Amino acid sequence: MKVLHAVSEIYPLVKTGGLADVAAALPPALAVAGVAARPLVPAYPAMLDAAQGAETVLQDADLFGGGPARLLLARVDGIAVPTYLLDCPGLFARPGNPYLGPDRLDWPDNHRRFAALGWAAARLGLGADPRWRPDIVHGHDWQAGLAPAYLSFWAGAAQSDIRRPRTVTTIHNIGFPGWFPATAAAELGLPPESLSIQGLEYFGGVGFLKAGLYYADRITTVSRTYAREIQTAEYGYALAGLLASRAADLVGIVNGADYAIWDPRRDPHLPQPYGPDDLDGKAASKAALLAEFGLPADDGAPLFAMVSRLTGQKGCDLLLDALPALVAAGGRLVLLGSGDAELEAGFQAAAAAHPGHVAVRIGYDEALSHLLQAGADVLLVPSRTEPCGLTQIYALRYGTLPLVRRTGGLADTVVNATHDAILEDRATGFSFDDPTASALAGTLSWVCGLWRDQGLWRQLQRRAMAQDFSWERAAVDYVALYRELLATA
Repeated sequence: MKVLHAVSEIYPLVKTGGLADVAAALPPALAVAGVAARPLVPAYPAMLDAAQGAETVLQDADLFGGGPARLLLARVDGIAVPTYLLDCPGLFARPGNPYLGPDRLDWPDNHRRFAALGWAAARLGLGADPRWRPDIVHGHDWQAGLAPAYLSFWAGAAQSDIRRPRTVTTIHNIGFPGWFPATAAAELGLPPESLSIQGLEYFGGVGFLKAGLYYADRITTVSRTYAREIQTAEYGYALAGLLASRAADLVGIVNGADYAIWDPRRDPHLPQPYGPDDLDGKAASKAALLAEFGLPADDGAPLFAMVSRLTGQKGCDLLLDALPALVAAGGRLVLLGSGDAELEAGFQAAAAAHPGHVAVRIGYDEALSHLLQAGADVLLVPSRTEPCGLTQIYALRYGTLPLVRRTGGLADTVVNATHDAILEDRATGFSFDDPTASALAGTLSWVCGLWRDQGLWRQLQRRAMAQDFSWERAAVDYVALYRELLATA
C-alpha cells in the first residue's frame, strides 16, 4: 500500500505548529506498519537547501502564474522517508513563515500557492511518477484541500477507465478554512459548476477546506472528541452541516508524539536526563528554566508554563485574566509564544507587574520549548477549542502535569485528578469545563493546593509518564482506515 501525504510544512525544516510534527512523524510510523508513505511539501528555501539527490518527476511551464515548476523526488536531511518537493520559485522561494509575508499578513497569492500543492498531489495520484503511484492521496488541512477536488474533476472529465486513487482529508484545525474570493476559481482551473453549495463554495467564495471535505472519500480529524464537536454549530465554522451529513465517513484519530524527540530520558536539550523512577533530572531542568527566564531559584512554589500561539482560541486571554489568582495562590509562570499583539503586550505588562513571579519570552525557540516541558511542574493549555494538541501529550511524558480545558483532544488525552481517578490511579492532570477566567482561576488555586501533597504529586507524575501516545499506536488506526477505504474501492 502506498500513501501520499500532501502537507504545507514539516519538522524540522518548516514549522509553525503541530501539523509539521505530524507530517514528519506519521509517514515513518506508517512504514513500520508496512505502509509506504511519502510526504509532498512545497520546496521552500529550507527544503531545497536540505535536499539530496533530487530527481525531476514532472515539469510545468507556468504553474498557476508562478512561472516554471518542477516536481522533485529527493532525500531531505531530517526527514526519514523519500520526499516529493514542489519547486516553483515564483510561488515558494520566500524565506520565513510559509503563509505570511514580512508584514505578518497572508501572502496575497496563497490561493495559487496552495492550489499548486493540491495540483501536484493530484498529478502524483494519477501517475506522474510511474515508479511510485499512490493508492491513497491524504491531504492535510486547507492547504491541500484542492487535491481531492482536482482528482474528482480530472477523472470525471477524462470519461475513461482512469484509476483515481482514494482520498482522505484530515482536519487539523477547522478554524482555518482557506477562504478566497470566487474570482480565484478561474485562476485555479476549477469548473464553474464547482462553485455551488454542493461543491466547494463557502461564503460566496472558494473554500479550500470545504473542497477537501466535500470531495474526499474519507475525513479524519485529530481526536475523537473534536470529531463530535465539529459537527455542531458552536465548533463547526459553518461546516457542521456538511460534516454531520458525512458522519459515516468521519473518524477521529488522536495524534501521536514522536518519543525519539520528546522523551526526557534522551532529550539533548536538558541539563541531565531523567525518567519516572529518577526525577532528579527534572529538578535540574527546573533550576535551568528559572535561570533562563531570570526568575529566583526554586523556593518550593509550583512553576506553571505555557508554550503557545498567543490567541483567543488558545485561551491566552483567560490566563491573562486569571494570573492574579495564580500569583496569589503561590504559583509562578513562564510563557513562551507569540501571536496577537494585544496579548503579547498584555503578558509583557503582567511580567512587569509581577517581577519574580511571571516571566515572558515573545517568540519561539525549539530548544527552550524542550527545557520548558521538562522544567515546569504544570503545563497550561486552557484552549477554547483544541483539535488535539501536542504540548499536553509531550508534557505527560516529561512528568509535567497538564492543566487543560476539557475540549477536543485535551479531553481525550488528560484524565482529571478527581477523587475517584486518584483512588483508581488513573489521573494524569487537571481540567476545567467553562471557558472563563474564573473557572481557570479556581482550577489554578486548586492545583496549587494539591502541590503541597508531594506524595500525591509523584503518583500523578508517574501515571502521566506511563501514558503511551506514540505514533506507532496512531498508525494502527490509520492503517485500518486505509485498508477499509481500499476494500470499498
